[in-house]
Amino acid sequence: MTSIVNSLAVPSTYRDQLYQGSSNQFVNDLTTTTTLYVGNLSFYTTEEQIYELFSKCGEIKRIIMGLDRNQKTPCGFCFVEYYHRNDALDCMKYVNGTKLDERVIRCDLDPGFKEGRQFGRGKSGGQVRDEYRTEFDPGRGGWGHRMRFQLEREREQKLKDTYEPIKEIPSGAEQYKNRISDNSGSRKRERDSEDDSERKRLKEQNPRFRENDEDDDDE
Repeated sequence: MTSIVNSLAVPSTYRDQLYQGSSNQFVNDLTTTTTLYVGNLSFYTTEEQIYELFSKCGEIKRIIMGLDRNQKTPCGFCFVEYYHRNDALDCMKYVNGTKLDERVIRCDLDPGFKEGRQFGRGKSGGQVRDEYRTEFDPGRGGWGHRMRFQLEREREQKLKDTYEPIKEIPSGAEQYKNRISDNSGSRKRERDSEDDSERKRLKEQNPRFRENDEDDDDE
C-alpha cells in the first residue's frame, strides 16, 4: 500500500567530504548504520542530558561528544550510536527537531563514526558554521569567530582614535612622588638601625664576636 506521508526517517543529502568510499558504499553504509549525527547543540549541553533524551528511543551503545580541536571542549555536536538500527530510525522520527537545552536539535543518519571526526574542522578549532556565524548565540560561545575578531579590531581602533595622552601633570603628583621617596629613605634608615642593633646584641651574647672586634682594633 502506497503512503502519501513522507517518512521522517529519511537521511539528508549531506555527505561528509572526508568520507573514504564510493557513492554506492556511502548509500550502503546509510542503509545499515545505527549511528546518528546530532547537531545544533549548546556548548553547555552535557553527555548525561543527551543520554537521557536519546535513550527514550532505545538502548545506546555509546555517545561521542564533538570537541573543539584546540581547546578539547564541547563545540555543539555529537554522535549517538545505538545497538539496533530501528532505534536510530525511531530517533529520527521522534527526536529530530525537538528541543534540548532550549535549542532545536538536528538528527541525521551517519555512515559510522571514525576516530578523528569528533574534532571541529573550523580554522579556530570549532565547527565551520561558527567561523562565519554573524549573529550572537549565547549557547554557542557568543559571536562567531570571524565576527568576534572583527569586533575586537573595531574596539581597538576606537580606543586608538579616542586616546588622549596626558598633557599636564596633575596637581599634587610631584608632592606624592616626593612623599614616596621620603618614605623609602626613612624605611631604609630604619632597617640599617635595626641591623646595627642586632649586631650589637650578638656581640654581647657571643664572646667570639668581641674577640674579632679586638683583633680588628689591634690591626
